[in-house]
Amino acid sequence: MKIGELAQVAHCTVETVRFYEKAGLLAEPGRTAGNFRVYGPEHLERLRFIRNCRALDMSHEEIHALLVPMDKPGEGCGAINAVFDTHMAHVDERIRELTQLKQQLADLRQRCQSEQAIEACGILHGLAAMTTEPKPDRHTHLG
Repeated sequence: MKIGELAQVAHCTVETVRFYEKAGLLAEPGRTAGNFRVYGPEHLERLRFIRNCRALDMSHEEIHALLVPMDKPGEGCGAINAVFDTHMAHVDERIRELTQLKQQLADLRQRCQSEQAIEACGILHGLAAMTTEPKPDRHTHLG
């Protein structure tokens, strides 16, 4: 199948397919005599796998770390477990960060319970009164 057909079947764009090829996550396809890319079922399977990993918020590095052992089916899955354990730790940390953010927003929202003049808005006063601290490193593995 051609790149457009592959993208359509995998529910993504042609640019996504090309991006994953350039990133080394999707093997380069064969070419026709007219230099058109020709993809097989293995490309579709790999592309769906990559897209499923991305749906789980996995980084390209994590996906690559899963693909390496996947291409060696006779080996153990310890490396795969390690990738998932690390990814779950990233998710836990991000949940913690988002929970703190939600609490900050809720605290600000409590400052203004009814509509009033802008100059009396507790949210705006709260935002203005917040001390600016060095921005903490946001925990993300996605870059």
